[in-house]
Amino acid sequence: MSQKYETGLIWFRRDLRVTDNAALHMALNECIRVHCVFVFDLQILESLERVDRRIEFIRESLIELDAALRQNSTKVGAGLIVRYAIAQQEIPRLAHALQVQAVYAARDYEPFAVARDTQVGQTLNDNGIQFKLCKDHVIFELREILTQTGTPYGVFTPYKNNWLARVTPADLHSHDCQPLTAALAARPEGLQAPVPTLAAIGFAPTDPELPKIPSGESGGQHLFEDFFERMDDYHITRDFPAIKGPSYLGIHLRFGTVSVRQLASTALQRQIAGSSGAAVWLSELIWRDFYFSILANFPHVATGAFKPEYNGIEWEGGPQAQALFTAWCSAQTGYPLVDAAMMQINLSGYMHNRLRMVVGSFLVKDLGLDWRWGERYFAQHLNDFDQSANNGGWQWVASSGCDSQPYFRVFNPVSQSEKFDPEGKFIRRYLPQLAKLTNKSIHAPWTAKPLELQMAGITLGGNYPKPIVAHDIARAKTLQRYAVIKKTT
Repeated sequence: MSQKYETGLIWFRRDLRVTDNAALHMALNECIRVHCVFVFDLQILESLERVDRRIEFIRESLIELDAALRQNSTKVGAGLIVRYAIAQQEIPRLAHALQVQAVYAARDYEPFAVARDTQVGQTLNDNGIQFKLCKDHVIFELREILTQTGTPYGVFTPYKNNWLARVTPADLHSHDCQPLTAALAARPEGLQAPVPTLAAIGFAPTDPELPKIPSGESGGQHLFEDFFERMDDYHITRDFPAIKGPSYLGIHLRFGTVSVRQLASTALQRQIAGSSGAAVWLSELIWRDFYFSILANFPHVATGAFKPEYNGIEWEGGPQAQALFTAWCSAQTGYPLVDAAMMQINLSGYMHNRLRMVVGSFLVKDLGLDWRWGERYFAQHLNDFDQSANNGGWQWVASSGCDSQPYFRVFNPVSQSEKFDPEGKFIRRYLPQLAKLTNKSIHAPWTAKPLELQMAGITLGGNYPKPIVAHDIARAKTLQRYAVIKKTT
C-alpha cells in the first residue's frame, strides 16, 4: 500500500514489544519512516515509592525493546527514544520536533489515561498532527460486545458466551511487523541516549535477594512456554498457592510484553481440543476483557460502587479502623493464610489469585473496612496492577460490583486455609515462625493446646498475634452492615 504519511511516531505505553504490536504495525504500514518513543511519565512516577519492581521491570523491558528495534531496523542510530517528562506535554513537543504527521498508540481505558490521551489528541490536532489510537491489549473493547438491547453487559456469563460466539480468527490474528521494519527511522543525534538508569529517573533497585521477574518479550515467552506445559491442569491447580499453577503472566499482560491475542488463540485452540484447564484459563482472559469493558462503559466504578445502593454502606472508621487496617497491611491479623498472603505481596509484589479473594473478603467482611482501602493498597503494591481488574476484584469481594458474590457470602479464612493450603506449605513459606505447628493447628494457632504452642516456639500475642477479630462475630456484623442493601432490593 502507498503510505499516508512521510513521518510517524509510535508512542509505546503498555505494549512493550515488537511482535504482534497493533500500533507499531499500523505506523509502519502508514508511514515512510517511523520514530519510536517511551515516556517515563512524571505524573505517574511521582505517586510511587522510590523502590518499585514495576519500574525495574519496565526499564529492563525497554532495554530489550530498544535492542529489538535497532536489530530490526536497517538504519544506523535507530532505536527507542526514552524521555523523562510529563507525557501529555512531551508527546506533542517531540512530535513537533520530529516533524511527524501522525502519532500512534494503543488505546488505554483507565480514566487517567483517557483524560491524558484526550488532551494529547487535542494538542496534536491543533498543530495539524493526527493522533491515531488502536486496539491492542484486549480482544474486544469498549462497546464491541453488547447485549441484544445494545447496552454493555453487567453480568459475566452472558458476556463470555457472546465473546465466544463472536470471536473469529481475525480477532486473534497476529500483526506481523517484521516485513515492515525497514520503515524504522534513525533517531536524531540528540535523542540517541540509551535507556536511563533507575537512578537517573529517581528510583533505587529492589531487593537483590528477590527472585528476578523475567522481563521483556523474552521473559513473557519463557513464562508462557513454561505455562503451556501446565495449561491442561490449570483448572485443578490454580486455587492452591503452594502449587505452581498460575501462568505468572500478569505483569506481562499489564505492560504488553506478551500479546493477549497469542494467549487467547492458544487457549482457544486447546479448549477446542478438549482441554478443561485451557477452557478455565481462557475464561480468565475473558474476565480481563470484561473488566476493561466495565471500566470503559461504567467509569463511575473508579470511585464508587458499580451498584450505587452499595455506596450507602457504613464502614468502620476512626482510630480502631485504622489499627485494623494497619494489622491487615502488616500481616498481623492472627489468621495465618491472610498473613502469609500479605507477606507475599509485601515481599514480592505478587499475590496468588485465590488469596486476593481471601484477603479482600477478610478486609471488607471480617474487618468491616471500605473496599477502596484495599484497592488502593493493591494498586501501590501489585506488580501486575491493572485498574480494571483490581477494581473489579475488590468490588467482587465487597459484593458491590458487577456479577459479584452475594453480600451474605463471607469467606471463612480458616476454612479457605484448610481447603487450599491443606498441609500449610504456603503458610510455612511466609510465616516460618509457625513452621513447627501440626497441619491441623497451623490454620488456626489459637486452637492449639498450650503444650503444642510451647513445643512449636509460639507465643500468641508475642511472636505471632492473636486473631484481631472473631470470624463468627465479624460475619454477624457484616450481615447487619449490609442490611441496608436488603432493604433496597
